[in-house]
Amino acid sequence: FTERAIAVAGAVIGGILLFVLIGITTYLLWKKFCCLLSYEKLTSPVKTTNANAIFQDQTNSEMQIKSTSRSRSVPFIIPPTLHRRDWINLTNEEQVQEDSDPYMIPQFGPRSSFHSLAGAYVVGTINPALYKFPEDKSETDFPDGNIGRLWFSIEYEQESERLLVSLIKVRKLQPPADSCSPFVKIYLLPDERSYLQSKTKRRTLNPQFDENFVFQVSSKMLLQRTLKFLVYHVDKQKKHHLLGQVIFPLKNELLTDDNKLVIWRDLEKENLEPPSEYGDIQFSLSYNDYLGRLTVVVLRARGLKLQEETHAVGVYVKVSLMNHNKFIKSKKTAAVLGTPNPVYNETFSFKADQTELDTASLSLSVLQSIKGETLLLGRVVVGPFMYTRGKELEHWNEMISKPKELVKRWHTLCHSM
Repeated sequence: FTERAIAVAGAVIGGILLFVLIGITTYLLWKKFCCLLSYEKLTSPVKTTNANAIFQDQTNSEMQIKSTSRSRSVPFIIPPTLHRRDWINLTNEEQVQEDSDPYMIPQFGPRSSFHSLAGAYVVGTINPALYKFPEDKSETDFPDGNIGRLWFSIEYEQESERLLVSLIKVRKLQPPADSCSPFVKIYLLPDERSYLQSKTKRRTLNPQFDENFVFQVSSKMLLQRTLKFLVYHVDKQKKHHLLGQVIFPLKNELLTDDNKLVIWRDLEKENLEPPSEYGDIQFSLSYNDYLGRLTVVVLRARGLKLQEETHAVGVYVKVSLMNHNKFIKSKKTAAVLGTPNPVYNETFSFKADQTELDTASLSLSVLQSIKGETLLLGRVVVGPFMYTRGKELEHWNEMISKPKELVKRWHTLCHSM
């Protein structure tokens, strides 16, 4: 009886152990199957886990990418496990992982651009072009006829009512001689009697200034003011030659304590001719033949003969579109107070069919408001041969011959209506 009991007990124990072993084996196989299934779902194009096959696929992918015109992609690879692995050297200068921190970077020499990980799955590619910072073309793109470019920053302190101007640099100056020793004068218009001046940089066409300047101006008057930068060259005889200028109105800028604006502008040649009898006005014309749109940019005026020169007197420009001398539509700029040299920089657009350009014209009138009365300070008309001659006709024809380009010119104001 005892031997039979022992045999039965042994059979029961053996059966239990066999059941446990089968259960463990089944669990491990199930877990491995689920793991493989999850990777196969991510990588449906990959049909094998053989490392050599994956390396071959990667090589083929590299050859295909090189043959296309698009930017070269980088394979994004997921190894079979990322837990507690490290890198070890192989004879072919490629790496697989050993137990350690999965985020450790291998400290070895050069590796192939498509390095392999044994048992890895390629799940996609990364296009490096999508992660590049946008290129700053202000340092490289200079239009034909450019005479230099100036960088500066502005910031306004509300509490102390101070305008902070940082002169950063100038690039690609075009001096009259081989050598150049530039400096910059900074004005806050309409005050043209006082200015702040930078240091002179010796023998350079690309001066780096990095200088700070402060103007005291109330918040009420800030948007009526305009920054003016004059870039000069000092020759060997200590004479000053004006190389160019930048005019920057503050009226369209959002100036706060925590908003520092970094700005660049191309230098412009100053009109050195004396003002005409009633002053001059500068504006740009552009015609878009596809949209049928005529654009006028009123830039500035100079040498105006104000009837009453006080800070309370406003001067504005009225732009009118005419056709067969019949009024079509007019628009006007904001008024600039108390200066014979106002700066506007305002853009207006008018609908005009291309067939109407031979009969249409633009009239720009400079007006002054005094105690509810409007006075004409000067006027100019640009248009086709039917209405104009000289510079006004040339400006109109150049606008037509250069569609979608802004054509800028100065014009003399006359007083006739």
